[in-house]
Amino acid sequence: MACSIASPGRSAGCNVRILVANWNDLRNPHAGGAEVHLFEIFRRLAARGHLVHLVCSGWRGAAHRDTVDGIEVERHGDRWTFALQGRHAVRDAVRAVRPDIVVEDINKLPLFLAEVTDRPFCAIVPHLFGETAFQEAKWPVASLVWLAERPLPRGYRRAGWHAISESTRDDLLRRGVARSRIRVIHPGVDSAHFAPDPATPRSDPPSFLYVGRLKRYKGVEYAVRALARAHAARPDLALDIAGNGDYRVDLERLVRELGLDGSVRFHGFVAEQEKLRLLRSTWANIFPSPKEGWGITVIEAAACGTPSIASDSPGLRDSVRDGQTGYLVPHGDIEALATRMLELAESPEQVATLGRQARAHAETLSWDAAADATERHLADIIAGFPGD
Repeated sequence: MACSIASPGRSAGCNVRILVANWNDLRNPHAGGAEVHLFEIFRRLAARGHLVHLVCSGWRGAAHRDTVDGIEVERHGDRWTFALQGRHAVRDAVRAVRPDIVVEDINKLPLFLAEVTDRPFCAIVPHLFGETAFQEAKWPVASLVWLAERPLPRGYRRAGWHAISESTRDDLLRRGVARSRIRVIHPGVDSAHFAPDPATPRSDPPSFLYVGRLKRYKGVEYAVRALARAHAARPDLALDIAGNGDYRVDLERLVRELGLDGSVRFHGFVAEQEKLRLLRSTWANIFPSPKEGWGITVIEAAACGTPSIASDSPGLRDSVRDGQTGYLVPHGDIEALATRMLELAESPEQVATLGRQARAHAETLSWDAAADATERHLADIIAGFPGD
């Protein structure tokens, strides 16, 4: 029998059993922002006394069963075969766990799990790829992703939708999901961990930073080209690129072609302390993506007192407050991006002002608040009130 979820911040009188499906868990080598978001919220729900059971993919050498941050993890297949095994694994887990609610985090191919159970259902959507799939993958794969997203409103017609930004909500509305079934819950940030450090000054000479996966669709190429354009006025400017991905080889080739070998630094994967140092010392976080769910690194940078220059694109226009916590530029406009980089490089006072405002904005967002809102939303879905 389902029991009511407790008031936010308090444990339930009995465990609500939550079955979650996501492509990866936090320990997966391919984990990214979607997994950070999922685990920051659901580990808090597990700590409040709810049972959280995750079905996800595995990797070579991974344990079939594990416990990660208080969440029971059950791994099946790998990143290539989970699409085939996931539905069957979730169907088996429904029988074994007997959940009060099933949650699917749709951040790759949707598995249409609302069709395999009659339990109350929540679909979490960081963002949908839409036509941006064709910017990353070859057309057969991109077409598969694009086509798989087309029947979402019908396949999840009984779901309550958890959208992480207004842009994602609007995308769902355009696709035909009823507004009454959608609730926007912004991600949080650990503003005690991501915080300014007076002992870490801005770099001298000025540098800019991209942190994230090196994938074609992330638009990192535009940051490199903007740096080359800015070099006409300030040849001392630099760009740090932190992260790994299959697009790194292409970016390194571009850097050589543009003669930026000494100005663009590829750090690869960075440990947490190095990430903090980069976020604190850079003059601006650069996020030139055509589409995001939110842009967690924007808020992590903001919490460190660092503004962002980002594409005026879905998700990023929600996490960056233009002119207050950073700047939005037309996506792919290299001249506009270079102009903003030069503007900040010439004005440490402007960087400091934007950084203070960015920090103040980040302090209004927390993972505890996101967990509270998610807990209320799950309770409402169980009670039959799925949206706002």
